[in-house]
Amino acid sequence: MTEQPLIPHAISREDGGLRIDWLEGRHQGFFPSRGLRLACPCAGCVEEMTGRRLLNPTAIPEDIRPLRVGLVGTYGLRVEWSDGHNTGIYTFTRLLDTCPCPACAARRAPGG
Repeated sequence: MTEQPLIPHAISREDGGLRIDWLEGRHQGFFPSRGLRLACPCAGCVEEMTGRRLLNPTAIPEDIRPLRVGLVGTYGLRVEWSDGHNTGIYTFTRLLDTCPCPACAARRAPGG
Protein backbone atom coordinates (compact mmCIF):
# COMPACT_ATOMS: atom_id res chain seq x y z
CA MET A 1 0.00 0.00 0.00
CA THR A 2 1.21 3.53 -0.79
CA GLU A 3 2.21 5.51 2.28
CA GLN A 4 -0.20 8.35 3.00
CA PRO A 5 1.14 11.92 2.98
CA LEU A 6 1.03 13.84 6.23
CA ILE A 7 -0.25 16.90 4.36
CA PRO A 8 -3.55 16.55 2.49
CA HIS A 9 -3.78 17.31 -1.21
CA ALA A 10 -6.90 19.46 -0.65
CA ILE A 11 -9.25 20.52 2.16
CA SER A 12 -12.80 21.72 1.49
CA ARG A 13 -15.08 23.37 4.02
CA GLU A 14 -18.76 22.50 3.70
CA ASP A 15 -21.64 23.31 6.05
CA GLY A 16 -21.91 19.60 6.84
CA GLY A 17 -18.22 19.15 7.61
CA LEU A 18 -14.74 19.01 6.13
CA ARG A 19 -13.77 17.03 3.05
CA ILE A 20 -10.11 16.04 3.03
CA ASP A 21 -8.54 14.70 -0.13
CA TRP A 22 -5.49 12.84 1.14
CA LEU A 23 -4.29 11.51 -2.21
CA GLU A 24 -5.60 13.33 -5.26
CA GLY A 25 -8.57 11.34 -6.51
CA ARG A 26 -7.54 8.18 -4.63
CA HIS A 27 -8.30 8.75 -0.93
CA GLN A 28 -10.89 11.18 0.35
CA GLY A 29 -12.65 11.38 3.70
CA PHE A 30 -15.63 13.47 4.78
CA PHE A 31 -15.57 14.47 8.46
CA PRO A 32 -19.07 15.44 9.64
CA SER A 33 -19.19 18.76 11.51
CA ARG A 34 -20.67 17.65 14.81
CA GLY A 35 -18.42 14.62 15.19
CA LEU A 36 -15.36 16.69 14.43
CA ARG A 37 -16.39 19.41 16.89
CA LEU A 38 -17.04 16.78 19.58
CA ALA A 39 -13.54 15.41 18.95
CA CYS A 40 -11.87 18.77 19.59
CA PRO A 41 -8.53 18.07 21.30
CA CYS A 42 -8.04 21.48 22.95
CA ALA A 43 -7.45 21.92 26.70
CA GLY A 44 -10.96 23.35 27.11
CA CYS A 45 -12.50 20.18 25.68
CA VAL A 46 -10.08 17.54 27.03
CA GLU A 47 -8.37 17.50 30.42
CA GLU A 48 -4.69 17.73 29.59
CA MET A 49 -3.30 15.43 32.27
CA THR A 50 -5.84 12.61 32.12
CA GLY A 51 -7.33 12.89 28.63
CA ARG A 52 -10.82 12.95 30.18
CA ARG A 53 -13.38 14.62 27.93
CA LEU A 54 -14.64 17.91 29.43
CA LEU A 55 -16.94 18.88 26.58
CA ASN A 56 -20.61 18.26 27.23
CA PRO A 57 -22.03 16.79 23.99
CA THR A 58 -25.48 18.26 24.71
CA ALA A 59 -23.90 21.74 24.56
CA ILE A 60 -22.97 21.26 20.89
CA PRO A 61 -25.75 22.15 18.44
CA GLU A 62 -26.81 19.46 15.99
CA ASP A 63 -26.44 21.98 13.15
CA ILE A 64 -22.93 23.17 14.04
CA ARG A 65 -20.80 24.01 11.03
CA PRO A 66 -17.26 25.13 10.28
CA LEU A 67 -17.10 28.85 9.42
CA ARG A 68 -13.38 29.01 8.61
CA VAL A 69 -10.52 26.55 8.35
CA GLY A 70 -6.87 27.47 8.50
CA LEU A 71 -3.57 25.65 8.39
CA VAL A 72 -1.45 25.40 11.53
CA GLY A 73 2.06 25.09 10.20
CA THR A 74 2.42 21.98 8.08
CA TYR A 75 0.89 19.64 10.65
CA GLY A 76 -2.75 20.50 11.22
CA LEU A 77 -5.90 22.57 10.98
CA ARG A 78 -7.66 25.07 13.17
CA VAL A 79 -11.42 25.33 12.69
CA GLU A 80 -13.59 28.25 13.67
CA TRP A 81 -16.96 26.73 14.54
CA SER A 82 -20.40 28.33 14.39
CA ASP A 83 -20.63 28.00 18.22
CA GLY A 84 -17.67 30.39 18.54
CA HIS A 85 -15.09 27.72 19.47
CA ASN A 86 -11.75 27.93 17.65
CA THR A 87 -8.92 26.73 19.88
CA GLY A 88 -8.56 23.11 18.82
CA ILE A 89 -5.77 21.99 16.52
CA TYR A 90 -6.67 18.91 14.50
CA THR A 91 -3.38 17.34 13.44
CA PHE A 92 -3.19 15.70 10.05
CA THR A 93 -1.91 12.53 11.70
CA ARG A 94 -4.95 12.35 13.98
CA LEU A 95 -7.34 13.16 11.14
CA LEU A 96 -5.82 10.46 8.95
CA ASP A 97 -5.95 7.97 11.85
CA THR A 98 -9.69 8.66 12.21
CA CYS A 99 -10.52 9.07 8.52
CA PRO A 100 -14.15 8.02 8.05
CA CYS A 101 -13.79 6.80 4.45
CA PRO A 102 -14.98 3.21 3.91
CA ALA A 103 -11.46 1.82 3.38
CA CYS A 104 -10.06 3.38 6.58
CA ALA A 105 -13.13 2.43 8.61
CA ALA A 106 -12.77 -1.19 7.41
CA ARG A 107 -9.08 -1.23 8.41
CA ARG A 108 -9.96 -0.05 11.92
CA ALA A 109 -12.77 -2.59 12.35
CA PRO A 110 -11.97 -5.73 14.37
CA GLY A 111 -10.26 -8.17 12.05
CA GLY A 112 -9.65 -5.37 9.49
